[in-house]
Amino acid sequence: MRRTSRLLTGVAALLAATVAFTACSTPAPAESPTTAPEDAAWPRTITHELGTTEIDAKPERVVTTSITLAGTLLAIDAPLVASAATTPGDLTDENGFFSQWADVAADRGVEVLYPDLELDLEAVIAADPDLIVISTTGADQTADAYDQLSDIAPTIAVNYSDKSWQDVAEILGEATGLEDEATATVEGYDAHVAEVASKITVPEGDVNAIVFNGTENDSAFAKPGGPHATILDALGFSVVGAPDDVDTSQAPRQDFAFVSTENTVANLTAPTVFLIYGDDATKEQLLAEPLFASAPAVVSGDVYPLGLTSFRIDYFSALGIVDAIAGFFGG
Repeated sequence: MRRTSRLLTGVAALLAATVAFTACSTPAPAESPTTAPEDAAWPRTITHELGTTEIDAKPERVVTTSITLAGTLLAIDAPLVASAATTPGDLTDENGFFSQWADVAADRGVEVLYPDLELDLEAVIAADPDLIVISTTGADQTADAYDQLSDIAPTIAVNYSDKSWQDVAEILGEATGLEDEATATVEGYDAHVAEVASKITVPEGDVNAIVFNGTENDSAFAKPGGPHATILDALGFSVVGAPDDVDTSQAPRQDFAFVSTENTVANLTAPTVFLIYGDDATKEQLLAEPLFASAPAVVSGDVYPLGLTSFRIDYFSALGIVDAIAGFFGG
């Protein structure tokens, strides 16, 4: 049974710790400056995926119905008071918050807006937000409820599937009046990436970056120009995807092409393969699968799992990918 939509829901819920690269210092998320800059002019109008929204004053109580966007809001030090949570599991905290930023959320007192990614408008009202941030893509999208949410508080919508987390940070920084914090977070991350890129030895040839779900399910190829390829490109890798005509996605996507097993075998041709949403067990599963025995990366063993946090990209998971690659290729 093919399960593109089920995959999107499942992988968004599974997270794990990332690999540290001791030779490079990992940047911290933004903190409010000790001397606060003058507030930008308010009110301001934000243009977003579902229209335009006027925000009267700098937000002080932000909520998000997108657990994916919560990480970037935390990274720019937004006043996030509550976020939707996924179903708790072994790879989340007990609240259902993604493990790569759950400790940050706990330190800042972020509450569960509602559990299991099941929209609860009454809970949103009870949180008393002055800004609501929603997604138009993924298992945590609430675009259908945009009008209802906008009746509660100013609401902006973000499509994170066709943007880098840095682009998302810029959008959220403008909406929250935290442009300086967003810029500082991105610059700190970029400096860390540059440091890692200067220390690693990038193998020759292109790379495939895939989500491998066994032969009974479609795999997903990261697309050039998508969020994962953007990270890898910055480190010196060149990502090749699968042809558009083999993509089984029901709607156009900028991040992944979902591909049948037959076409995965035909297109897993790069000498290096990165496993998104993959760990050592995923690697062993791929290496042991007879259908892929002749794939160049399988023959050479050049298959590298990027961790179970690496499917949905935010500041924290992006750092995890960078540091995992640093560990593999740091020499």
